[in-house]
Amino acid sequence: MATTANTYHVPVLLKESVDGLGIRPSGVYVDVTFGGGGHSREILSRLGDGGRLFGFDQDADAEANVPGDARFTFVRSNFRYLKNWMRYHGVDGIDGLIADLGVSSHHFDDETRGFSFRFDAPLDMRMNKRDGMTAADVLNKYDEARLADVFYLYGELKNSRRIASAIAKARASKPLATTQDLIDATAQLLKREREKKDMAKVFQALRIEVNHEMDALKEMLAAATELLKPGGRLSVITYHSLEDRMVKNVIRTGNAEGTVKQDFYGRVSTPYTAVNNKVITPSEAEQEDNPRSRSAKLRIAERKEEDE
Repeated sequence: MATTANTYHVPVLLKESVDGLGIRPSGVYVDVTFGGGGHSREILSRLGDGGRLFGFDQDADAEANVPGDARFTFVRSNFRYLKNWMRYHGVDGIDGLIADLGVSSHHFDDETRGFSFRFDAPLDMRMNKRDGMTAADVLNKYDEARLADVFYLYGELKNSRRIASAIAKARASKPLATTQDLIDATAQLLKREREKKDMAKVFQALRIEVNHEMDALKEMLAAATELLKPGGRLSVITYHSLEDRMVKNVIRTGNAEGTVKQDFYGRVSTPYTAVNNKVITPSEAEQEDNPRSRSAKLRIAERKEEDE
């Protein structure tokens, strides 16, 4: 199937997330999840001639969507290296950062990458096809206890030990190589009324482990906190509770763990002010048009002055 910027990924909460950045025409912005470029194009439409936008994506496929705009710089890298790349480009402060986390429509719809249980495909799941362990490596090489931890921590599956045991039993006969192999090994453990939801959690857990998503998010948010200028905005769209909890913690306390630090007067010390105290969710119309958006939550925060 031919892929264009419009079909690669349908941007979620497009207006709300870019509005949240409070674009300054001459500002410096970063889209750490470039993908199909939908959010980046909207940002560019609001920038003046002196503005700059950096777009990060570790997937080579995304590079085909780069706009021909002198104000835009594409960085083919994991966003965990945000600080290093900004230093490389001579940028020591930014006015805003946007992130649309999770998996793009392109990855779910690509029958060859193994992100979706809709297709029988090799168990890969790497965002960066050039590097790292595949999902098959994880399933076949991790010991049973470590597999159970992956499914419990990243899939929040209560029967994680039984799932890990079933996989260990299946791989003893032959290595798990395809998405169908994984489905065959675990389907009997999933209740019929929740089968699709729980299978999605199995795939989510593997994808997070393969791509080290939580570690990368933690590092990116720490770098963003350092780079954002006073008054700069952070606009982040999350899709599952693990992501959302980390983003919420960083906004509320300044750290991913949510450890509260208080000043002499008992006030919580955090580098951010929440712009929206209640998460922003897609309208019913957007959810109908783009089912991927149904679990989306948008949080926006503003960087405080250093001495606040």
